[in-house]
Amino acid sequence: MTNAANLNRDPQTAADLRELRLEIEEFNYAYAQTLDDGDLRAWPDYFTDDGFYRITARENWEADLPLGLIYCDGKGMLTDRAVAILETVTYAPRYHQHFNSNVRVTGIDPDGTVHATSNYMVLRTQIEEETRIFQSGRYFDRFVRAPGGLLLRSRDCVYDTLTIPNALIFPV
Repeated sequence: MTNAANLNRDPQTAADLRELRLEIEEFNYAYAQTLDDGDLRAWPDYFTDDGFYRITARENWEADLPLGLIYCDGKGMLTDRAVAILETVTYAPRYHQHFNSNVRVTGIDPDGTVHATSNYMVLRTQIEEETRIFQSGRYFDRFVRAPGGLLLRSRDCVYDTLTIPNALIFPV
């Protein structure tokens, strides 16, 4: 893996890295809009067929423990998660707003896989309640290039707090 800090020394490479970071930011904005709009059927389309998605605590991440509150290995599991939320799970009406910042390209593998991190925050508003911070943390992503643009090979959502809402059902 090429270290992104070393890439910044070469002006041409630095420009390429900025362009890649902008592409990842645009990807994250579209991803957030899809979730904010409640279009969960489209959510798996942001991943490769063998895409991996996990929401895990910082404590587990730092200890290299695989446990995740949401754990999807492959597009089939991602699709199953989306369908279960839309068709079988009962929950009070709510709205989510996703925010993403501080995108950094942290490396590029020889096969072209791009490693990136960014901060995220999700606000949740339930009908007749005040808006609250639902979750905040960091995305640890691996992107690959596909004909239509970038796709996630993996996204680990590492949340900061030990206390989470009792009904974590939605992707972040």
